[in-house]
Amino acid sequence: MEQLLAGTRIAAAIPYIYLAAGLLVLIICGNWLVTGSVQIARHFKISTLVVGLTIVAYVTSAPEMFISVGAALENSHDIALGNVIGSNIANIGCILAIVVVISPIPIRNKSIGIDYLIMFFVTVLVLVFGLNGVIGRFEGICFVTILIAYTVWSVAKSRKNIATEKIEPATMKPLFAILLIAAAVVGLYFSSGWFVKGAKEIALQWGVSERVIAVSIVAVGTSTPELISSLIAAFRKEADLSIGNIIGSNFFNIAGVLGVTTIVSPVKIVNHSMFITDMLWLFGITIVLLLVMIPLSKGKINRWEGGIMLSIFTVYMVILYMT
Repeated sequence: MEQLLAGTRIAAAIPYIYLAAGLLVLIICGNWLVTGSVQIARHFKISTLVVGLTIVAYVTSAPEMFISVGAALENSHDIALGNVIGSNIANIGCILAIVVVISPIPIRNKSIGIDYLIMFFVTVLVLVFGLNGVIGRFEGICFVTILIAYTVWSVAKSRKNIATEKIEPATMKPLFAILLIAAAVVGLYFSSGWFVKGAKEIALQWGVSERVIAVSIVAVGTSTPELISSLIAAFRKEADLSIGNIIGSNFFNIAGVLGVTTIVSPVKIVNHSMFITDMLWLFGITIVLLLVMIPLSKGKINRWEGGIMLSIFTVYMVILYMT
């Protein structure tokens, strides 16, 4: 009898081991991706803001990419879509809010407003594309096309204005940086699988839907690389990199992660009313971000504003688990 109980406890703990191991490796590999990508970017003389909006933002969103694609292939549509929406809510209401509470962020580049509008535009597209109950391959192609166009435009603009931008010198050889990125990608591939497996089994144990797990535990967990990179940037007084990382990550989560996921396997909206509810929370926290950034050239996101965003996120989590 005791052996049976012990076996039951071990079986019940396995999903948490998968979740913890997946999260740990995601954090480590996310750091490797940030380090390697920033070094590569510096070799090519790309500005700090563009590095934050593109390179760092994209690579810190790699966990979301692996998890959403893997979930879609396993027909876990709630995790595939909930991971993207939840991560974007967490990036602003949790990740950026924590960074600001620890170290207020000055807004020094008014061009961030254009990047914000592009991020907001693709967020609107998610709602529009999802109204018919499925986000398919055509919509995915639209997202990826926007991603490519935006990236090319951002890099071209940065290269054109390179004379007025401060570019940090690279401290790592390009070959080593590439190897670091490659190792990180391999680690992310396996750890994302562990994370999805653990999240699904925990949802079954708790009697909680995959959507709730996706927009909370999975979303916050996969946003950890953004937290680490934004904190490091804030401590180094690289405000453009810190805020750019959040806006760029939210853009990439939709245009890149959701785009590629739906091309690989169309994502069905399992619960339409819940989808609308989550999108309204995303729109709300995204608008709050704009308000706290104003003015866009000499503004500053203060600790109390970070506290407001964190409070909104906390309320969202409470409502999520109570309904």
